Amino acid sequence: MSKKNKYDDAFKENFGIKEGDPIEKLEYNSIPEWDSVGHMGLIASLEDKFEIMMEMDDIVDFSSYDEGIKILKKYKIELD
Repeated sequence: MSKKNKYDDAFKENFGIKEGDPIEKLEYNSIPEWDSVGHMGLIASLEDKFEIMMEMDDIVDFSSYDEGIKILKKYKIELD
């Protein structure tokens, strides 16, 4: 499985997004599932999938699908 697929799967699994539904425009609180509890579930899932431990500032700054891609680059995870 590609890193991009792992990333996308974290969103789909944590927020109940169906295959084929767009996720690229997702932002924090843009859907009911992405609240504070959903956010921490997403972070935990990403940390498990990529075997990393995010810094608190990165967890707070992880405010959208696109921002998450930028943050993962700090951990040497390229999704391109």
